[in-house]
Amino acid sequence: TKSQVREVARQMSLPVADKPAAPCLASRIPFGESVTPEKLRQIDDLEDAVYEQGFSDCRVRHHGAVGRIELPTEELPRAMEPEIRAALVAAGKETGFQHVTIDLDGIRSGLFSLQIVGKGDRG
Repeated sequence: TKSQVREVARQMSLPVADKPAAPCLASRIPFGESVTPEKLRQIDDLEDAVYEQGFSDCRVRHHGAVGRIELPTEELPRAMEPEIRAALVAAGKETGFQHVTIDLDGIRSGLFSLQIVGKGDRG
C-alpha cells in the first residue's frame, strides 16, 4: 500500500517519504505540446521550491517561458508576502522560466485535461 511505501521510505530517510501524492508531471504541460525532460525538470524543481516555502500543495503549469504556480486559495495571501514572493520568483528563474506567476483561481486538478473536453475555462 501507499502507506507501507511511505513507511519504508521514512526508515530509509528518503526525502520523498512525506511528499504529497501528485499526478504525473506531464499533466502540467498543455495538451498538444511536447513533453521534454527539460520541461519536466523545470516543473519538478519549481514545485519543490514551493513546498520548501511551506505550502501544503501546488501545481506548476508550464507555459513556455512562464511558470504558473497554482496554490490552495487559502494560502494565496502568504504567497504575496515579500520574502516568499521573492523566493518563488528566484526559484522559477533558476529553473529556467523567464516569468513566474501565481494563479489567483487557486489549484485545479486536471485543468489541462478539462480543456481537452471543453470544460476548462482558462489555460
